[in-house]
Amino acid sequence: MARIVSFVVLVVILLIIGGLFLEVMSGFLLPLFLALVLAVMFGPLHRWFRARCGKHERVAALLTTGSILLIVLVPLLLLLVEAGYEAQSLYRTATGGEAAAKSAETDEGDNAMEAPDVAAFAEWASDKIVEWGGRIGVKIDPQDLMSKIGDGVGDFIAPLALRTTRFLGSTLLGLAIMILATFYFFADGPVMLRAVMRLSPLEDDHNRALLDQFGEITRTVIVATLLSAFVQGLLAGAGFLVAGVGAVFLLTVLSMLFTLVPFVGAAIVWAPICLWLFAVEGRTLAAVLLAAYCATVVSMADNLIKPLILHGRSNLHPLLALLSVLGGVEALGPIGILVGPMVVAFLQTLLNMVHTELAKITAAEA
Repeated sequence: MARIVSFVVLVVILLIIGGLFLEVMSGFLLPLFLALVLAVMFGPLHRWFRARCGKHERVAALLTTGSILLIVLVPLLLLLVEAGYEAQSLYRTATGGEAAAKSAETDEGDNAMEAPDVAAFAEWASDKIVEWGGRIGVKIDPQDLMSKIGDGVGDFIAPLALRTTRFLGSTLLGLAIMILATFYFFADGPVMLRAVMRLSPLEDDHNRALLDQFGEITRTVIVATLLSAFVQGLLAGAGFLVAGVGAVFLLTVLSMLFTLVPFVGAAIVWAPICLWLFAVEGRTLAAVLLAAYCATVVSMADNLIKPLILHGRSNLHPLLALLSVLGGVEALGPIGILVGPMVVAFLQTLLNMVHTELAKITAAEA
């Protein structure tokens, strides 16, 4: 009896300490999870380095982590640089009418047009709003509009600066933790797995099955997500090119990135462009055709690619694969894109394990 009481007290203490541990680590769960995903995705690369480094596990882990940074960061920086140039060109094009002309008048001897400043852009935007209001019969006072815009911008920028500083700080901290955790997952991964399997109450075969399922579904979900974003971005870019929209590269990259945003997706890019074509450039047919193309072809690509890949490589039914992604996003936010299918795949694996164990029990009793 005393042994049972001691065990119950031990379990209660374990639950309390475990809850405190989760509370302490809650702010770092996302970087740790992303580090685990990177360790799974680049496991073959680490094994390649480890085979050439012999017993130097930490050297292999350092080389693998550095390679991941190069593979991910260098292309990202190149994309950002090219997108920055096109963003500047798009800004000049957008304000190339009234605002650019006013800037050019102040520098008659210079043929190279300087990018208009923020005040010129605000004045240009105010004139456009007044013009659009006149088209629909709404009279707007330009001076009053400029005053309200200035007050609104001031009220918005002050807290935005503080939020941006905090966001950058937390992002850099999370990035540092992710990189450090990725290194240790590569360096001490086998030791960690042996410790988990030793502490787990499940049999070793079941533990290995769950680990294999985690690796398979992780690779499958990452491939499905990135491939879907890439295809949707290319399809949207093709539509922008045919519609004669400028800065196609920038808009294509933005479309690829925003496809990862739950429920909104690439619409946050193509919808304003369609509105611009209709309201500013007066190209009604191009705006309508582009909107119809993006709303059907571009948006539906995601609903076709992800279920097909998840079904083909993780044995999930296409409907269940689609619902796991949507449900995961709704419950957990963007990270639910990864977690949702993993939960469903784990449930499927556990049900198979339970079915196998029940079959063994039934055969033993017979």
